[in-house]
Amino acid sequence: MARQNLTSKVIVITGASSGFGKGSALEFAKHGAYLVLAARRDRLLDELVEQCKAAGGRAVAKPTDVSDPGQVEELAETALNEFGRIDIWVNNAGAGALGPFDEVPLDDHIQVIKTDLLGTLYGSYFAIRQFKDQKEGILINIASVLGIVPTPHYASYAAAKHGVVGLSATLRQELKQENFEKIRVCTVLPTSTDTPFFEHAANYTGHQSSPIPPVYEPEDVVETIVRMATDPEDSVAVGAAAKAAIVRTTSLQG
Repeated sequence: MARQNLTSKVIVITGASSGFGKGSALEFAKHGAYLVLAARRDRLLDELVEQCKAAGGRAVAKPTDVSDPGQVEELAETALNEFGRIDIWVNNAGAGALGPFDEVPLDDHIQVIKTDLLGTLYGSYFAIRQFKDQKEGILINIASVLGIVPTPHYASYAAAKHGVVGLSATLRQELKQENFEKIRVCTVLPTSTDTPFFEHAANYTGHQSSPIPPVYEPEDVVETIVRMATDPEDSVAVGAAAKAAIVRTTSLQG
């Protein structure tokens, strides 16, 4: 990837304090990007800002709960106030509640939907509005292979990620109808990855939760996110297992 492709690009990342968000922020910083980093954990955001600056980028932190549309709007305003535009928006914030559907407290299911689906919808809304003003921009929505291939004990998470896949596809259709050729919407579909997701997810399975094998390295997803920022694609599954599962599921549905 040519460094100049991302130099001075303004990139908003939600869920930036760990996992894919943190990894992609550091990679973008190495390419001289300007970063607006959002998550709920202030201290970790502040640490990441310093790490991004040391890596060669510019960065500001904006503590944000993506389940609150007002806070997501403030995040967009922060990016515009600091840097004057938004070139790339990465909706990465996520939550999970694992267990039999009727044994997971309803409030936990609701919070997963608020964070994973509504948080992505809010981010997409403010990003797309700004991109239309600019006539260009790249929206990267982090979904999951479970957004196409469901599995037991992930009911609200799979529902949310199915929603992210559908939202992204619909936005692509609308932008095509409206002839916004320089606005792209990318959907990234990771499979099981070694990230802190399972440490943070609410667990009602009755045993310690862990990724469904095979488990891939988070660097694979980070590389995909960074690549989408310079060479956007509509939808990308990350990991051979994800690609095979999607092909198998779609063929059965067909």
